[in-house]
Amino acid sequence: MQTPYDWITIAIFAGLIVIFLQRSVPDDEPQDSIWSYLPPSVGCAVANYLGNEGYDAFAVIVIVAVLAYSYFVLKPFGRRK
Repeated sequence: MQTPYDWITIAIFAGLIVIFLQRSVPDDEPQDSIWSYLPPSVGCAVANYLGNEGYDAFAVIVIVAVLAYSYFVLKPFGRRK
């Protein structure tokens, strides 16, 4: 945990874990597929690698893409219908 990319990607990944665990508990609502969490999880790993290797611009682009995917596909701030 030496670079900001380590902290940022771990924080995003932790958020993904919390969302997945919250949505896997209720019995009355449809559950998320684990496969929908694969792209942002891999994106976190790729962004961390790129950031640690000095490709800052690409790392930031991947982080923004991960956040956009999470917001529009996983919808963490509102339940899906």
